Amino acid sequence: MSLLFYAWGGIKFFPIICISILLNYIGGYLIDCVQTQGKEALRKSIFFMVIVFNLLLLGYWKYFMFFVNIFEEITGIQFHVPEIVLPIGISFFTFQGLSYVIDVYRRKVPVQKKLLNVGLYIALFPQLIAGPIVRYSDINEQIEFRTHSTSTFVEGIRRFTIGLAKKAILANSLAVNADSIFHTPYYNNTPEVAWIGAVSYSLQIYFDFSGYSDMAIGLGKMFGFHILDNFNYPYISKSISEFWRRWHISLGSWLRDYVYIPLGGNRKGKAYTIINTLIVFGISGLWHGANWTFIVWGIYYGFLIVLPIIFGKTIQNFHQKFAFSNTRLFNFVKIVCTDFLVLIGWVLFKSDSLSAAIGYLKSMFGLVNLYQPGYTYKWYLTNYNIFILIISFVAMLPLGKKLFYALKAKITNYVFEVICDVSTFILLAVSLMYVVTSTYNPFIYFQF
Repeated sequence: MSLLFYAWGGIKFFPIICISILLNYIGGYLIDCVQTQGKEALRKSIFFMVIVFNLLLLGYWKYFMFFVNIFEEITGIQFHVPEIVLPIGISFFTFQGLSYVIDVYRRKVPVQKKLLNVGLYIALFPQLIAGPIVRYSDINEQIEFRTHSTSTFVEGIRRFTIGLAKKAILANSLAVNADSIFHTPYYNNTPEVAWIGAVSYSLQIYFDFSGYSDMAIGLGKMFGFHILDNFNYPYISKSISEFWRRWHISLGSWLRDYVYIPLGGNRKGKAYTIINTLIVFGISGLWHGANWTFIVWGIYYGFLIVLPIIFGKTIQNFHQKFAFSNTRLFNFVKIVCTDFLVLIGWVLFKSDSLSAAIGYLKSMFGLVNLYQPGYTYKWYLTNYNIFILIISFVAMLPLGKKLFYALKAKITNYVFEVICDVSTFILLAVSLMYVVTSTYNPFIYFQF
């Protein structure tokens, strides 16, 4: 059924995911067979080939045209290569296949000898097309042994509904302003309008992607799978490194365990730590898309992460010297500064080219001579849009979570369940009304 679900989105891409499943199943099986025979050199060779085949599969479909275009620009030679359409979810299911093979090679998990089970892991429909990236080690036992209960199914419905509301009500509403402003030539945007667009997109991408993650986790619970959280209120982070521990947790932890640590992590001194960090964030940027904006976006975060490493002693001395560095006010300032840097990054992420990103940033800081001013900020700050922005700012904070547990502690379990059920039903109904009355607006991470 998961394969049927994937084929529904594009039958021509169906063979690709089947190849990925077969490739990783056979690779894991051969690694295990050779391991039992004690042939370590052959085992390493098979592992290397499976990794390369996975990367070639991803590289051809996602990056071939990108490198062809670079080669054309450098040499001036034109290649008439047919446009390659990116298969949906290929970045996610390729990384999951790699996770399985690497964990088998590291002897972290036993090999899965049933082809259907490997297929279910790679193609599991709730998170197949837009994550989270599920580790085989986190889900291998659940594939064969799952527990089902009414309470877990209800939890899944509630989590799914929250995710749907994030997408249908908040993200889609925020997208109207974000898309309109970013698609307007930057020299027509006033600074106020440019900031509205950047803030709207920052909130949109959070509710869009965390909304899909909630839906995937909710659907998983309905079927007895427990998928780990992918977001943990990233906009309350007090540093960039903390932001990346809270944002897209599954990708960050994947790159840490399968790239950063094998490269040596922080075990070989400051210089290697800096290089390894920049490599990881460069890969993170490239993983998001075959465009210079994504690569620069990743390197931008890499430099922000290594700055505290470079100036670690200075920062430590500052905290020791000034007592106010641990006050709530100073922590709030750190959150604001972190969100400001993240917002700058989202401008890079959203823009179609580096020149467009630079132009947009100039318009944000009033460094552009307006050619012909477009709409004023009042056009975008309607009563409805202001309401959505207020709700979004509240929803990005853990206030709802705290209220949830406070309410649960003060009333009986029966009354609490009734309140949750009624709230879920109302939220689901409103979300469905938004879906029915709005135009098609796909999840942002479908493009990866």
